[in-house]
Amino acid sequence: MAYMIFFFALIIVIAIFSTKITSRFGVPVLLAFIGIGLLVGGDGLDLFRLGDAAATKSISDILLVFILFVGGFQTKRSSLKAVAGPALALSTLGVVLTTFLLGFLIHFIAKYPLGYSFMVAAIISSTDAAAVMMVTRQRPIRERVAATLEIESAANDPIAIILTLAFVKIVAGQSSGFGQLALELVWELAGGVLVAYACSKASRFLFDRLESENRGNYYVLIIGVILMTYGLAILVKANGIIAVFFMGYWLGNSEFVCKRGVSHFLEGISAFANLALFLMLGLLALPHNFAGVWREGLLIAVLMILVVRPAAVLVCTTPFKFPLREQLLVMWGGIKGAVPIVLASYPAAFGLDPEGSIFNIIFFAVLLSCLVQGSTMGPFAKLLKLTVPPKPSSPHSVELLSLRKSDTDMFELRIQAGSEADGRCIRDLGLPNEALISSIVRGERIVPPKGTTHLAADDLVFILAPKAKIESVSLLLSQARRDPGSWDVREEEIESRR
Repeated sequence: MAYMIFFFALIIVIAIFSTKITSRFGVPVLLAFIGIGLLVGGDGLDLFRLGDAAATKSISDILLVFILFVGGFQTKRSSLKAVAGPALALSTLGVVLTTFLLGFLIHFIAKYPLGYSFMVAAIISSTDAAAVMMVTRQRPIRERVAATLEIESAANDPIAIILTLAFVKIVAGQSSGFGQLALELVWELAGGVLVAYACSKASRFLFDRLESENRGNYYVLIIGVILMTYGLAILVKANGIIAVFFMGYWLGNSEFVCKRGVSHFLEGISAFANLALFLMLGLLALPHNFAGVWREGLLIAVLMILVVRPAAVLVCTTPFKFPLREQLLVMWGGIKGAVPIVLASYPAAFGLDPEGSIFNIIFFAVLLSCLVQGSTMGPFAKLLKLTVPPKPSSPHSVELLSLRKSDTDMFELRIQAGSEADGRCIRDLGLPNEALISSIVRGERIVPPKGTTHLAADDLVFILAPKAKIESVSLLLSQARRDPGSWDVREEEIESRR
């Protein structure tokens, strides 16, 4: 037992540090984690083995619950509004179109039964949020395209899961007719959304009423409400994944006690869940099995990348007047990842894939997608002239962690060259009495602020202020420099510009 614990911990440490190598070469982190799983698995060093598809599915489902909750929690309402049309079209209609178009192509080219073909297509119909976000944030691209890809990849998993379960039941002979199946799918979606809304309201109430001096209690509470939401949705026969995603979205876009601390805790939970999921899937796969299915995997990957994804993107983005080069990048950004591999274990759990052929085909196709699309998306964006300069990062951060309701918060602002704040003393900024600059990050060091401290371009300024004043203070410091004699800006003037 001690041997297993030691080597599992060692694998986690190696996997985390491997991200430094993959990020340098633009390879999705998914490949690093899965590669380590393959290395230590049955066809590698044979340190660990996983062979129970049903148990793997159960564990994977729980890990996906936390991954997708965090995806919803981190989806900002402002970002969703900006690209709601194309992103939601891709995450719903795009998944449906992908399933049926790819299913028909598999049926006619590979001669698989039609239901079986649709099942395979549904399994690989979603894109991977972790892989997409890693590429778009490592090599920043134009905001509209990045937001569309990120929100699509975060929101399209539930529809893919629903379609996969539907076709698995059809192929397994457990479906009770098209009419009832359609009603079940509608309820899974609508019921999941209703459960999500109710649980988001209940969760806010619980956080605001806990009033604990121990921040750890809030971290335990967030785990509890996530699992409660998932369990309640399953009890009422709604879709648990839909429920946790939308509950995360509504909770993440609301204010509640200890939200900042909970957000950091969730980042750690999501990172661990992704790592554990990818490692586990790597352990489950046996590369020698790819020898018999690589042609099918290659066929699916080629059809998906060059035919199906482009067709779905054209249908879903053309009504929103996306320029061709933006459409091309969205087409290439359909990177596959963890969810298709997890869904590939569903047929075996229903007794439809005893030899693991479907799992191996999907696994091989996902690896090709990650390697080809993930490693070339950055250069392709540069070729299309859709890249933007990366925002300067800071090695330091200052935050306000409150265990009680408060109308005051800490926010950060980057001083822009040529702005009114550039070169000014803090005491001459004309900040409201309620606002306080708590610290300044300049390059690699923290500068303690004083009234005589001059701000400079690229300084990262941390400001403590009432939430209602954050926007006006931001406008005050970031507006373009005016005449030297007109520095004093009245708050009423700032408010009028909002």
